[in-house]
Amino acid sequence: MGSTDPIAAQAAAWLVRLTADDETERQAARIGFETWQSADPRHAAAAARMQGFIDQVQRLRESSSAQPAHAALRAVFSQGRNAKNRYHGKRVGAVLTLAMALTLPAWLVLRSHPLPYLLADVRSATGQWQAKTLPDGTRITLGSASAVNLRFDRQRRTLELVRGEILVDVAHDPARPFVVETAHGSIRALGTRFVVQRGADSTLLSMLESKVAVQTATQRNAQLGDTTTVSAGQRLRISAEDVGKAEDINARSVSDAWKFHQLVVHDWPLAQVLDALDVYRPGHIQYDRTQIAGMQVSAVLPLDDTDRALQLLLASFPTLRIRTLTPYLVMVDAPDGM
Repeated sequence: MGSTDPIAAQAAAWLVRLTADDETERQAARIGFETWQSADPRHAAAAARMQGFIDQVQRLRESSSAQPAHAALRAVFSQGRNAKNRYHGKRVGAVLTLAMALTLPAWLVLRSHPLPYLLADVRSATGQWQAKTLPDGTRITLGSASAVNLRFDRQRRTLELVRGEILVDVAHDPARPFVVETAHGSIRALGTRFVVQRGADSTLLSMLESKVAVQTATQRNAQLGDTTTVSAGQRLRISAEDVGKAEDINARSVSDAWKFHQLVVHDWPLAQVLDALDVYRPGHIQYDRTQIAGMQVSAVLPLDDTDRALQLLLASFPTLRIRTLTPYLVMVDAPDGM
C-alpha cells in the first residue's frame, strides 16, 4: 500500500457518487465535485484527465452505440450540467469502468470498484447507506459499498446480492416467492425481514422476523428440493457446499444496529473488527495480524464515524498504535506487544 494515491482514491469515490441512482444525491455530488476540483490544483488536474478521456470518447461519437454513453459522461463532468438528465446505470457503469481503467491505478479499480459492482442495478457508495422501495413494495437497505441486481417477473422475485450486505423487508406476495441469491446459496422468503451479508467464501444470514428456506449453491444448481429452515432470532453461514449450524442472536439488537449505523461486537478478534470498519471508509485500514492476535473486542462502534471508532479501540487497547498516513490509509499495529 506504499504506492497508494489518495487523490486517485478520492476521484474513484466521486465517480461512484456522480452516478448514484437518486437524482438528489447526484446533484449534491456534482456540487461537491466542483468544490473538490477547486480545493487543490492536483484535484483539478485529475478532473482534467477525466475530461481528456471524455474527449477521446467524443471522437467515437459517429458510432451510434457510443453516443448515449458519451452524453452521460458529459452530463456528469462538463460545466453547465442539466439537472434533469437521467442516466442508464449499466451503460454509464460500463463507460466509467473504462474511464477508470485509463485514468486510475489498476489496484484502485480492482479493489474498490470491481466491474460487477459498477454494473449492478442498485449500489451504494463507500460509507453510505441507501434505502430503496422495489416495484413490489419490498424495501431494501444497502450497507456500505453494496450492490444488487433485480430480476422480477410474473412467477418470481429474485434479488442477486453482488457485493456487501442488505437489510430486506419483504412485501407479502404469495403468488411470487421472494429469493435472495449469492454465489453461495439462495434464501427464499414470504413476508419476512432479514439481513444478508456476502463474503468472499460464504454468505451470512441473520433472521429478524418470520422464517426463510435456505439452499446451498450446489443444491440450487442441481435443482434439488432440499432446504434448511431458519427462524427469527437465528444466524447461520452458507457456503456453496454446506449450511452451517444456526446460532441465536438478539434480533432487536441487529435491527437497531442497522437503524443507528452501528457495529455491535461481542468478543470479536480485533482483526475482524478492523475488517468490518474497513468496509465503511474510503481507502484502506492496514494492520499487522500477528501483532494484534489475541486482542478480543466487545463494543458498540459508530460506522458513520470510523475515525472515532478507531479512537475508541485505541482507548480500550493502550498498546495499540494507529497512524493516519492520509485520510485514505490508516495503519494499525501494536509494536510494544500485549
